Amino acid sequence: MIETFKNAFKIPELRAKLIFTFIIIILYRIGSAIPVPYINSSQMAELFATQGDTIFGYLNILSGNAFSQATLFALGIQPYITASIIMQLLTVAIPALERMQKSGDDGRKKITQITRYVTVVLGLITGYGYYIYCRSLMLVTNTSFFVGIVIVACYSAGSALIMWLGEKINEDGIGNGISIILFTNIISMLPNTVMATVNTIIQRATGSGNPAADVILEVVKSAVILAFALGMVAFVVFMSNAERRLQVQYSKRVVGRKMYGGQSTHLPIKVNMSGVTPIIFASSIVSVPITIISFMQNDPAPGTTLRFVYDLFRPTSILYIVLTFALIIAFSYFYISISFNPIEVANNLKKNGGFIPGIRPGKPTTDYITKILNKIVLIGGLFLAFIAVLPLTVSAIASAVPILQSAGLGGLAFGVSSLLIVVGVALETTREIEAQMSMRHYKGFLE
Repeated sequence: MIETFKNAFKIPELRAKLIFTFIIIILYRIGSAIPVPYINSSQMAELFATQGDTIFGYLNILSGNAFSQATLFALGIQPYITASIIMQLLTVAIPALERMQKSGDDGRKKITQITRYVTVVLGLITGYGYYIYCRSLMLVTNTSFFVGIVIVACYSAGSALIMWLGEKINEDGIGNGISIILFTNIISMLPNTVMATVNTIIQRATGSGNPAADVILEVVKSAVILAFALGMVAFVVFMSNAERRLQVQYSKRVVGRKMYGGQSTHLPIKVNMSGVTPIIFASSIVSVPITIISFMQNDPAPGTTLRFVYDLFRPTSILYIVLTFALIIAFSYFYISISFNPIEVANNLKKNGGFIPGIRPGKPTTDYITKILNKIVLIGGLFLAFIAVLPLTVSAIASAVPILQSAGLGGLAFGVSSLLIVVGVALETTREIEAQMSMRHYKGFLE
């Protein structure tokens, strides 16, 4: 791998793109540490320790710990991702936007511009909501109207700046700007996790009771979590690269004195075509009740209705796990229905003289592709649901069993979706660099 990156840096153009991407990442991390005026960020970090089970905990992971520190980039890339998803859905629902998207580069540029405007609007709305949340926790040192405008403007400007940084990576860097920013945010939290584990081991070693047994327990726990993470990485890599290949045969045709076609190829359909999107949607929706309750009361009193609902929708509850499992599969089918059109694929094959052996062109081909696609989406949905529900189940068991609860195995609620993002972005970026290196006749990653 080191030799591969050395080969990549030997290409002047690719080296410039990599260096530019690294500079953008550094600038982004600097922005994530810039405090917003009139916000008590240190107190915010202390209070945020109790919000790990809500959607705020997940947003904190995606923002690289900026959300819990109330810094300039606290909103992260979420407004832009939400705007992109909204525009993708509207493109399917509104014929005018669909025609605009299919009209070429000019139409796509217009949709990109509209997405930017929607991002700014969502940034303002989200920034105002975040300001209200901070004010409800008494973290705002000055509650005047002018101060509110300054804080909301800072957060909305931060979300717009993140969008601009992602687009600069796409234009002048190695591409996948938004994905690389998410990758950077998640990876940036790894040193804190390692340091927290080391500090826990040191505290147990110097504490009272039985330090030797406590240290052994902490080391075994860390080793189990590491082995689990490595196993999940291998499984995610395997499923991310898995695909169903439909054989396609092109008929021969004569144009002038030359014969075209006649070759056999395949139509690849990836098993995990929807990526991590279903997990993000499902986790966000299921976490809404507990998040609303957190707005109303940080820690509901036992025996109250709020406490009952709060416990019902905790990530360790059976209802939360079942709803997450079902919603992930449902969103997998929904995402594929708006991103993959079997009718269009069948028509393109027919126009280019291609056909699936044993299947007639036209509607039979559409029905065949739809049948295969439904099976593949089910497998992909089950894969996503499994890797999302497994850590939730482990957390639930750890919360119910005292010895596991004392060992600290209950904090895995949102970890696997982050792992899926990291692995997916790493694979996608690797393929992007492979393509750029192969165009310049370098072996690099292909060895």
